[in-house]
Amino acid sequence: MRIAAVPGSPLSGQVSLPGDKSISHRAALFAALADGESQVDNFLVAGVTQVMLEALSELGVAWKLEGSHLIVQGRAMYGGGQTEAVVLNCGNSGTTMRLLAGAVSALGIPVVLDGSPGLRSRPMKRIVEPLRAMGVLIEASPQNTAPLVINARSPGEKLKPLDYDLPIASAQVKTCLLLAALGANGPTVLREPGPSRDHTERMLRAMNVDLTRRAGITDNNHFAEVHLAPPENHDLSPLSIKIPGDISSAAFLIVAALITPGSRITIQGVGLNPTRTGLLDALQTMGADIKVSNQRHSHGEPMGDLEINYQPLLGTQISGSLVVRMIDEMPIFAIAAAHAQGRTVVSQAGELRYKESDRISDLCRELRRLGVKVEEKPDGFIISGGEGVRGGVVDSHGDHRLAMALVVAGLIAQETVVVQNSEIVGESFPGFREVLVDLGGDIHNG
Repeated sequence: MRIAAVPGSPLSGQVSLPGDKSISHRAALFAALADGESQVDNFLVAGVTQVMLEALSELGVAWKLEGSHLIVQGRAMYGGGQTEAVVLNCGNSGTTMRLLAGAVSALGIPVVLDGSPGLRSRPMKRIVEPLRAMGVLIEASPQNTAPLVINARSPGEKLKPLDYDLPIASAQVKTCLLLAALGANGPTVLREPGPSRDHTERMLRAMNVDLTRRAGITDNNHFAEVHLAPPENHDLSPLSIKIPGDISSAAFLIVAALITPGSRITIQGVGLNPTRTGLLDALQTMGADIKVSNQRHSHGEPMGDLEINYQPLLGTQISGSLVVRMIDEMPIFAIAAAHAQGRTVVSQAGELRYKESDRISDLCRELRRLGVKVEEKPDGFIISGGEGVRGGVVDSHGDHRLAMALVVAGLIAQETVVVQNSEIVGESFPGFREVLVDLGGDIHNG
């Protein structure tokens, strides 16, 4: 499939977005661990969440989708006595693999976690080593990649508590270890060298888990620390939640409106968790016209409405904790940087090389095809913006966020931009093309 973006059409109107991918992932799995029936509104129905739901079915969890309303019957995974490993296909989703690894480790049931060739290339040592320290019987490939084999523990055998410093701030690794800690025989303490997204902590607290989190700065270094005391008998309260719109999906519309002359749009009900709003902060340092209104909370998650107006932008520098808070938005941020006047420098973002693609290398390669001046660095990139974007044919490299970012680039290009292998956008933002068309974009199947 190919998507073609034709430049020249301003965007206008209001839009509401599908539920946040990170929160949807967690809601489905955490609901399966809860004691009773959970109700989840505005659940993201997309490729990555479908993989999670199918894995839960393989584990005996009953769930039902009515549109975007998910109903999950909890505690089915606690059956016990399982001796034969269930093979769970995680597709291309590292989040699914790492979160499931933590959950099944807590329960002590045998599984094999596998996925696509792309997922098999992603590093799993970050979860394998600390899980082993907790007593999880886990095996990986010689390269510490998938497939991951988790063997059963003796019935009633608990894991060891963990006191651990994460080498990098990673919400996926943190969540894996916190889920495993639910099956430990004492409190677990995790420390990060910076605040990663905290959806897991918010949701577990809402399910009555004894969890505390603090973050701050010591000696000019950011830190975050989480304490979790496992509940007796894994007793987690069921969920009743409406998931905010995905800020990572909103990012493509935000940048599209900022860089397309004459545009003015409103995005309603977007998640505004401060660990996820780094892109908004970065864009505002560039001079972006973004207004936040109607702020409220849903099950502990902040949300609100965003009004975005076209605005010429200036280059900036991004590093440190801000990178962590906008790591998934780097491809679309690069498009804003290409539009901005002056240099934009992104550093300390080496984690981008271990996403659905090597996002540094692939992003730089495709931007060059569009005539953008970009210099690739080991841990980031430098973009000399404001010199225009040519049209042409580019490729998604199987990365949903890169595909959508390249489509947005076409809105300000000199000629049509055609994105090959763009069907991948359905992994996280089903209806992406249709939303842009409704807002006035000239986007069609190429």
